[in-house]
Amino acid sequence: MPTTAPAQTAQRRRKSSSARRDDEAPIIPILARKVREVEAKAQRGKLGPTNRVKFQVIAFLVREERARVKKDGELTDAARAELLKRLDGVATILAKTAARDTSLIQLLEVDQATSPVARRMRRDWLLESGAELPPDELIITDVAPVAATVVPAALAERQVVPQQVEARREANPFLAPDLSVRAPKETPRRRLDSWELMGPLYKAFETGAGGASASMELPPVPEFDRMSPKGLEVMPHQSRFLESVRAGHRSFLLADEPGLGKTAESVLAASVADAYPLLAVVPNVVKMNWAREVERWTPQRRATVIQGDGEDIDAFADVFIVNYEILDRHLSWLSTIGLKGMVVDEAHFIKNLTSQRSQNVLALATRIREQVRNPLLLALTGTPLINDVEDFDAIWRFLGWTNGEKPGPVLMEKLDETGLTPADKSFYPHARDAVISMGIVRRKKKDVAADLPDKLIADLPVQLDDEFGRSIRQAERELGERLAAKYRRIIEARGDRGHGPGHIDDDIVRLVAHNELEESKAAGTGSENVFTMVRKIGQAKAVLAADYAVQLQRSVGKVVFFAKHIDVMDTAEAHFAAAGLKTVSLRGDQPSSSRQQAIDAFNNDPEVGIAVCSLTAAGVGVNMQASSNVVLAELSWTAAEQTQAIDRVHRIGQDEPVTAWRIIAAHTIDTKIAELIDSKQGLAARALDGEAVDPQSSDSVQLSALMHLLRQALGAA
Repeated sequence: MPTTAPAQTAQRRRKSSSARRDDEAPIIPILARKVREVEAKAQRGKLGPTNRVKFQVIAFLVREERARVKKDGELTDAARAELLKRLDGVATILAKTAARDTSLIQLLEVDQATSPVARRMRRDWLLESGAELPPDELIITDVAPVAATVVPAALAERQVVPQQVEARREANPFLAPDLSVRAPKETPRRRLDSWELMGPLYKAFETGAGGASASMELPPVPEFDRMSPKGLEVMPHQSRFLESVRAGHRSFLLADEPGLGKTAESVLAASVADAYPLLAVVPNVVKMNWAREVERWTPQRRATVIQGDGEDIDAFADVFIVNYEILDRHLSWLSTIGLKGMVVDEAHFIKNLTSQRSQNVLALATRIREQVRNPLLLALTGTPLINDVEDFDAIWRFLGWTNGEKPGPVLMEKLDETGLTPADKSFYPHARDAVISMGIVRRKKKDVAADLPDKLIADLPVQLDDEFGRSIRQAERELGERLAAKYRRIIEARGDRGHGPGHIDDDIVRLVAHNELEESKAAGTGSENVFTMVRKIGQAKAVLAADYAVQLQRSVGKVVFFAKHIDVMDTAEAHFAAAGLKTVSLRGDQPSSSRQQAIDAFNNDPEVGIAVCSLTAAGVGVNMQASSNVVLAELSWTAAEQTQAIDRVHRIGQDEPVTAWRIIAAHTIDTKIAELIDSKQGLAARALDGEAVDPQSSDSVQLSALMHLLRQALGAA
């Protein structure tokens, strides 16, 4: 419809007024845009380090700009009031964001935006606004790094030194120095030194820039297999990786899909690089398997498994194997025996940088880099990205590619060689390629193991007709109504924004669902929430799932039965015993030796029909290829966890098609969770495999499920 002349005049007046206000304070539109970006990330529960710095800088600049506006004598009272009102709007969003994530509150302190990264970000935004800065604010130098201690004061009293380690020290009291290690030369200033680069690097992967698989260029398969011991043979994809190690590459994120032999590759890589002593930090469930793989692939080397306080270790071994949970008490002596290599298995376990587990691993890796020139550092995980692309952060730090605030010298040099900056659109595919060339190796089963049988996920809906089932559906309705009531209160308090009848505000839906999720996590099992509801569904399905597993075992042979909760596992085991089936169990509270015995019995004893496994304790690093059928009695909260569980069976050596049977409670939230898991495969596909998928698919399943319940309740209303 054509605009009338008076309307056009009013529109021009509004535009002119807006432009004039922006001329008076050009930084405000930039702050408004940036604060919305931070708010969107916070609503999805993904406020990583980069956005935390952004939050700091916004708060800092809001204070600076408010003080400037109040002192500006050239502004009229009306203009000053308008600018302060707009700054208050930005500050309000900051406050709401901090209310969702209370760890942000401390970042509102006056002196928080003082790190080099924060100062670079502030400078860049001010320059974007057209501000003229003094020379001392244009050139920002990094703070000299402070040598970190491997053993923090809080862990000092927990340190143990096994007697065998003392014997090793007495046998060789002087650790031979690595003469190739020199004091680092002063790095010349580079063109990109003044840019904030971590955000753009994450963005390059988040958008799948370049559209290709995230795997570095590897050498061709060698003509002869020079690495396998007698009777064994490495596969071509493993051989190419090992040739890269032979060529001198030493740091890798080995992100091959589960089941492609990453453990064997790591053991052989240590042999090729002569990276001994080698430390392997692994989940407890696979400690014994790691020792077995060392013996199998490098029989000339000795491995020792560290248990408890390490009383029984072989301190003269070549490979030390320790689980995450007890690493903290062995930091002191491990940091002094001259480790030349370190492997972190299931490296996504360290993604939480605030956890002691992550800090222990990173401290040891830093010490190894200080002592050895170009050590072998391997991060192994088939699922490096769980919720957000910033899950890369801890892994990149472990490998020495970044320090969390900026790229390391080698990566910085690669980025500098592109001749581009983050202001250039073409920077992003080049930046992604630069990180990949640092050592990301990602191969998919369909590409390197073409003879691996197919994998099928089949859903089996079950009807919960008893009183238990009815109570679950009633609880879902009540939760939906509770969410809907919160939604309506917010809409009423906000007032009519011009939305028509029946319109649902997605931002408010996300806010309500996010707040409910945070409250549920804090409440634990003490109140009715999405977690307790899903647990009840698992309990209600337990016998039905177990009964299906019994029928399946009698028709096809061995079956792997996965559940999340101990009570569901207990119910299933009782049902199997009543049916006369011999089973083994893999749980989180088992010693490594007992767990390995159970795995061996399942794979080798024809009398054992079913393995009852915990999704969290047996979903990684376990080989159970004696079966080709998996029953998922309870659904996972992540697609990655489900994939890991199924791939205990679907791996190299499997010669039958694999079927995973998901038991789903019909007409409950269980159905929606299954649908969400299938749709949440996008993060790794986009970041690692170069596939074009919906970026919104990285929302957590819990958040999406709550949003679904709320929309359902609003629609019903």
